[in-house]
Amino acid sequence: MQLTLPEGDFKAYLFDCDGTIADSMPLHYIAWNRALNEYGCTSFTEELFYAWGGMPVGDVVAELNRRDGLSIPTTEFAHRKESLYYELIHQLQPVPEVLEQIHLQHGSIPFAVVSGSTRESVVKSLEALGLLHLFDTLVCAGDYERGKPAPDPFLLAAFRLGVEPNACLVFEDADIGIQAAAAAGMASVRIAQPSERVPAPSRPPFPSSAARNPAETSHCSPKQG
Repeated sequence: MQLTLPEGDFKAYLFDCDGTIADSMPLHYIAWNRALNEYGCTSFTEELFYAWGGMPVGDVVAELNRRDGLSIPTTEFAHRKESLYYELIHQLQPVPEVLEQIHLQHGSIPFAVVSGSTRESVVKSLEALGLLHLFDTLVCAGDYERGKPAPDPFLLAAFRLGVEPNACLVFEDADIGIQAAAAAGMASVRIAQPSERVPAPSRPPFPSSAARNPAETSHCSPKQG
């Protein structure tokens, strides 16, 4: 299915990675859950994963430590979680309707990936999908001081591409990403999360997502990053 894009003469497309370009959120949840189980945390439900999505790993671990009386070491845990995700990355698939837009516009306007994940994770995901070479710049964790929902990651991407913020279109599956795009003065397109997709006999398709303008109020579910 095709996405419904807002009207406008957009000069650049900015894409979130996990859950937007890459259908990686189910794999990330498996990695989170397995890693947390190793540290004695068994209360991290899929619902909570999506509700806290987009939060930095350190913030999630700190909240779980506080809530459950645990002492999970943040850096050690983050490395373990990522290694478990990489073990699953061969299963990774792209989000079809986003991939369609990438192929339709590649070469006509510049692209950026704007993610809350580490650069290593983003690169590995895009390499697994054979898409890394299509993007002009990657804005990842560590490239900015304030992450989504602050506008900083998207504004940095626009600056790197040499495009005014109001001429950028953002593709996002997370509430905090939609909020960040609005804060940056950018129009956005919301990508459906796995639980919102309509099943089909073979592989779940991704239904058309509603296009959003910066002035609109969003109520979509947040995600990993």
